[in-house]
Amino acid sequence: MVALGIVALVIADEDAEATEATDGGGGLQGVPAEFRTWILKADKACAEPAMVPSLLAAQLYQESKFKTSRAEATSHAGAQGPAQFMPGTWATWGRDDDNSGEASPWDIGDAVMAQGRMMCSLLKQAEKSGYPGDVRALALAGYNAGWGRVEQYRGVPPKSFAGGETYNYVQIILSTMKRFEGPGLLEVSGSGTGADALRKAATRMGTPYAYGGGGPAGPSVGFCDGNNGYRNGRCAASSTVGFDCSSLMQYAYWPNTKLPRTAAAQYGATSHRPIARGQLKPGDLLFWAHGGSGFIYHVAMYAGDGNVLHAPRTGRSVELAPLTSAMPQNDYVGATRP
Repeated sequence: MVALGIVALVIADEDAEATEATDGGGGLQGVPAEFRTWILKADKACAEPAMVPSLLAAQLYQESKFKTSRAEATSHAGAQGPAQFMPGTWATWGRDDDNSGEASPWDIGDAVMAQGRMMCSLLKQAEKSGYPGDVRALALAGYNAGWGRVEQYRGVPPKSFAGGETYNYVQIILSTMKRFEGPGLLEVSGSGTGADALRKAATRMGTPYAYGGGGPAGPSVGFCDGNNGYRNGRCAASSTVGFDCSSLMQYAYWPNTKLPRTAAAQYGATSHRPIARGQLKPGDLLFWAHGGSGFIYHVAMYAGDGNVLHAPRTGRSVELAPLTSAMPQNDYVGATRP
C-alpha cells in the first residue's frame, strides 16, 4: 500500500519502457464518451501547462481501465472508483461536481474532477520543486505514493521502492499518453491562407507558452529579459519549449506568408489591411496595446464563432478563448488580414 493510499492497478503495457512524455495536445480519443466531457473539463480547469487531456486519460486507464462498478474498481487496499481514491484522500479532493447531491468517488464526474484537481496541485508542486525529470512524472509519483516520497527521493522513487509499483506506474502512464491523443479541439473547415494558418496553429493547442520561444520551425526554448518569462520568481521560459504569442502566428503562416517575429512588427506589416470586427474571418490577426494605443503587446488569431486562438502568457498554453475576454477589452486595437 502506497503512502497516499491511491493504488495503481499496474497494467502491463508493451510500451512500458518508453518514458518520454509527449506534448499531449488539446485533443482526446479512445476514451468512453461518459469520461470524455469530464476529462476535458478537468483539463480546462487547470492552468498548469503540463496538464493535458491525454495525461488524465492515460492515468484513468492505468488506475481502472475506465471501470466504474464496485466489483471492478475497488482495489485490494480499498481504493475506490475509476480514479482509485482512498477515503482519506477523497475527503480532501472530492466534491459534488456533477451536482448529484453527493460527492462520490464512484461518480465519473466527481472522480475525474477530483483527479484533475489533485494532479493540478501536484504538477504545481513538481514545477516548484526543482527536482530533475519531467514534472508529469513527479506529479504522477506523488499521486501514487504521496508527495512525501517524492521529497524523500528528490524525484520519482526508484524501482526498489514498493516493489517498483510507483516507478512502473509513472513509466506506463507516460508511455501510454500517445494512444489517447486526438485531433485538436478546434476543427477548421474551408480553405485559403487564413483557414490553412488556423488549421496549422490548432495542431499546437496545449503547447506551453515560452516567452521568446518558437518560430517558423516550431516550438523552442525561450528566454527571460528582466521583465518577461518569469513564474514564481524564477525564469520559466529558459526551461520551457513552446511559443509566445507572435511566434505562434509566425509559425502558422510560414512559409506562405512570412510574418516578422514580434507582435508589433506583425501589426506594422499587416496594418494596411485592417478588418472591422464584424467582418472577421478565420486566420485574421487581432492586436492589443495598453489602453488601445501605443506599443502592441499581444497578437492572436481569429478562430471563428467569437473565439481566438492564442498563446496568452507564461504559465499558460496555446488555447481557444473568447475574443471578449482573451485580453482586456480596452486594450483591443483591431484586426488585420495577412
